[in-house]
Formats: sequence, structure tokens, C-alpha cells
Amino acid sequence: MGRKADALYINPKKFGSLTKPCMKEMTTFLNCLALNKINEEKCVRQKDLLNACMDAQSTMNRKPWGSINYHLQRLNRGRK
Repeated sequence: MGRKADALYINPKKFGSLTKPCMKEMTTFLNCLALNKINEEKCVRQKDLLNACMDAQSTMNRKPWGSINYHLQRLNRGRK
């Protein structure tokens, strides 16, 4: 089992760290919790910003394109 010897392949884990869309909001929320001793009532604004960012990034709003390796294999089939 595994990949064929001459097949195109990209390691998706290598490129998975390029975009972290809600990292700033999550960091501010966690800092607020740390400063207020895990009291969420004082961090409502940061929590709302984080929730809004996460909702905007949900998979329901995006078209599923498939993995990059699927498309590389599909394009490579047409070349041969």
C-alpha cells in the first residue's frame, strides 16, 4: 500500500500552518481569561469576536474543493 513511485504528492501538513485566521481573536480571549482568573463574564467582547471569526470560517460557507493531492493526481492522469 502507499503511493506510486512517480506520482505527484504534496504533504498537506507542511502547508497547513500557513493560514490561521482566528489566532489573534483566540489569543486576546485567552489573555483576557488569564488576566481575569477564568471569569468569562468580563471577557464577553473578546468571546463574541472569537465566535464571529469562527462562524465566518465555518465549512458551510465554503465550497468543498477536495484535497490538493486529489487534484494533482487528476491533472497527472491527463498528461500521460
